[in-house]
Amino acid sequence: MKYKPFKVGDLYSRKDVYKIINVPKEKQGGIWDTGYTRYNNDWFIFANVNTSGRTGHDYQNKFIGNDLEWYGKNRTKITQGSIQGMLNPNGNVFIFAREDNNNPLFTYIGNGRVKETFDTIPVKIIWQFTDHQENHPEIIPEEIVSEDSLFEGGTKTIKVNIYERSPMARKRCIDHYGLNCSVCSFNFYDKYGEIGKDFIHVHHLVPLHEIKDVYEIDPIRDLRPVCPNCHAMLHKRKPALSIEELKEVIIVKN
Repeated sequence: MKYKPFKVGDLYSRKDVYKIINVPKEKQGGIWDTGYTRYNNDWFIFANVNTSGRTGHDYQNKFIGNDLEWYGKNRTKITQGSIQGMLNPNGNVFIFAREDNNNPLFTYIGNGRVKETFDTIPVKIIWQFTDHQENHPEIIPEEIVSEDSLFEGGTKTIKVNIYERSPMARKRCIDHYGLNCSVCSFNFYDKYGEIGKDFIHVHHLVPLHEIKDVYEIDPIRDLRPVCPNCHAMLHKRKPALSIEELKEVIIVKN
């Protein structure tokens, strides 16, 4: 089934999902509360990210850039019918995620497709979100990579860029700061209409040399929305310009 009843980035409770896809009351609850289930031809995954599930199991689900590293239920194997059904779906695999297991609301991440599988117990799957019928503003066409940092601190560059592109981190940043560029105030929706809706890059404020292996990134403290032009200009200098410095450049130039 190719319908797209959910919007990427929006919040949904399980009750919202029931209503949207018309799940009869007698078929609600139960298996829906266990992490994943199939309804008609579609699969629904409710993933706890960076937190344990309500049953206390913690499978360390996490985003790796735009991809989701996800673990099945306890003792699941890749050969089990439910896992095989997800790997070869007849319909969609709608994936929702949350970072607080006490929050009834999940962020809709998108219609997942299998990128990689691991024959472990529990089974591990890397989900990617490449459905072109969905709008994924967190997936940007280019990555800003400093050639100078590919040797010294190359791993840190990858970690930072991966976190900038995490949909959960991006959402928390934009929910707080909005969709206007933090440097020039450009808004893609205002300029381009529907095609520019929800689009913006996210920039990391902390210089790479200050990031330690155990550094815990806070999306509100450490990330800012910026347009692609300003993002490129911030990285024009090494170390990167601060947002305040680039603002001054714009003011002086104009």
